[in-house]
Amino acid sequence: MKKILIIYPHFPPSNLAGVHRPRLFANHLKSFGWEPVILTVHEKYYEEELDWNLHSLLPKDLRIEKTNAFKISKPRFIGDIGLRGFFQMRKKALTLLRNENFDFIYISIPSFYTSLLGPYLSRKTGVKYGIDYIDPWVHQFPGSNKILSRHWFSKIFASWLEPKAVRKASLITGVAEGYYEGVIKRNPKLIKTCSFGAMPYGGEINDHKNISQLNISPYLFNKNNKIKLVYAGAMLPKAYYLLETFFQFIKSNKSLFDNIEFYFIGTGKLANDPNSHNIKQMALKYELWENIIFEYPKRIPYLDVLIHLNNSNGVFILGSTETHYTPSKLYQAVLSEKPIFAILHQHSTASEIIKESNVGIVVNFKEERELEMMSILYAKGWSDYLTFLNSFNPALVIHQIFDKYSAQKTTKTLVELLNSVTK
Repeated sequence: MKKILIIYPHFPPSNLAGVHRPRLFANHLKSFGWEPVILTVHEKYYEEELDWNLHSLLPKDLRIEKTNAFKISKPRFIGDIGLRGFFQMRKKALTLLRNENFDFIYISIPSFYTSLLGPYLSRKTGVKYGIDYIDPWVHQFPGSNKILSRHWFSKIFASWLEPKAVRKASLITGVAEGYYEGVIKRNPKLIKTCSFGAMPYGGEINDHKNISQLNISPYLFNKNNKIKLVYAGAMLPKAYYLLETFFQFIKSNKSLFDNIEFYFIGTGKLANDPNSHNIKQMALKYELWENIIFEYPKRIPYLDVLIHLNNSNGVFILGSTETHYTPSKLYQAVLSEKPIFAILHQHSTASEIIKESNVGIVVNFKEERELEMMSILYAKGWSDYLTFLNSFNPALVIHQIFDKYSAQKTTKTLVELLNSVTK
């Protein structure tokens, strides 16, 4: 059995979305001949609330190595845990690699700074490394055009650091191809020296089976008989245009939504602040707040999200004007066996998955359009969805199409790449 060192500074009991990437790989790597060892920062240095229910889903024999990190200073100067734990993770990783026979180093980002461990560790030990893009690194941050702003500096640092991190990489992967396409364009020499591959998060059916053992109820829902649709997860910067056009459509067609409630969960500006609403003002603007639109901005534990999905009537998925965006929440929605209403760019891979698997209705768009055109798309899409909702039968979902997007199959894709670059 080969051995892989997976480096990611957050790991369960952290409740951040990114922890599911290494967690899901770790669930299945052994079945494909790779023993995973997780290197992470100890949870006492995390800023977010801990989720020990999520921790209970980890394989009992999974080996997890934890390091210290620098504490948050007052005033808060450096929050990124990849920076606060950088030197501690580097020291621990070097010790592990020198004392044991590892075949590969795999680093998921963000935290983007952690990727800089790759070339250092590979140079010191000769072990090849790869970088997994959960999010793009170099891109237009909102406000990055404002010189000397925090986001401007972030973009400058990203453009300077990324080439140093990827230059000697043997493997670069991402949640979708679009997440690393820019890396290849900016570093064309990698085509000759590096392998590339895309694997979505994938859905883990065992997570849904395990929640039945927990005594958790959907505590955010209003107690009425209205149809409840759940949007769970962060709001992307380039999704607000779509959301506003949809809110405008709802306001102009309120009679179509008399019996509908949308619940936005974990969408806040600050993940653990219950008062950091991201969409409340927009909902107030269109007179939808707390009659059709409800927002609970604080991030709730992952398994609590699954409970709300499983007890909802449907799932709302909002994409982005970026063509590469593939919402990972799609896979949890399918496993919850609830009908999906999605607004997605026509080139999003999620569109094809939803349509082919017969699990929902998709409103597709090509680019930012005038409200009149978007209203036409929404009118047809929402009408189709209400019909689909009333006749939805989970037994008619074509799960064979979705099987290739399971966590097990995405891990198999990773293993095929790992075997190729380490042979």
